[in-house]
Amino acid sequence: MSQTDRTQLFDDWAKTYDAIVLSSGGGFPFDGYEQILDEVVRLADVKPDMRILDLGIGTGNLAARFVHEGCIVWGVDFSAEMLAKARMKLPQVNLVQANLLDDWPTELQQRFDRVASAYVLHEFDLETKVDLLKRVALHHLEDGGCILVADVTFPTTMARTEASRRWAAEWDEDEYYWVADETIAACEKVGLQATYKQVSSCGGVFTFAIRGAG
Repeated sequence: MSQTDRTQLFDDWAKTYDAIVLSSGGGFPFDGYEQILDEVVRLADVKPDMRILDLGIGTGNLAARFVHEGCIVWGVDFSAEMLAKARMKLPQVNLVQANLLDDWPTELQQRFDRVASAYVLHEFDLETKVDLLKRVALHHLEDGGCILVADVTFPTTMARTEASRRWAAEWDEDEYYWVADETIAACEKVGLQATYKQVSSCGGVFTFAIRGAG
């Protein structure tokens, strides 16, 4: 899919995104969606006035939780329509339109106490994921900070294979759904410490930090 087609897809999806994710009823891929976002905030252990960057903010469902905790939040997304939805819900959030894999604009050339992302990075293969995580950790995290990622995730390759059979009708072969054990191993090779918690049948939360930091 071209970048233009992908942008149009997400612009169109903005109209129905919240209804879809909040009414999944235990189905793939959004089983446990709200509990997973809550777990991100719990693991982030934020304090008021902490600076948070939400990668792929979408309509703002994760960012809203950080705003509720009194954090100062930035959000980046490539979809203008997703950002418009987020702006209506969260006018206090600093919103930036950009592609995560491109050079980031000036507004994002700073460091944050926490960087978070929800249901975004499965768009990228493992190598691209790890490269992005490393870049963010080295150049956009304050000392002692961490990256938290909620997404469609499975503990092992076998579990992902079983899930692809269980949810064959909904499974998207063009997506790169996470596998925890291979992700943790790949991160270790580039100096990132990773931990993982499975929260639902098809979702969980990673925490990433520079190994030995903090």
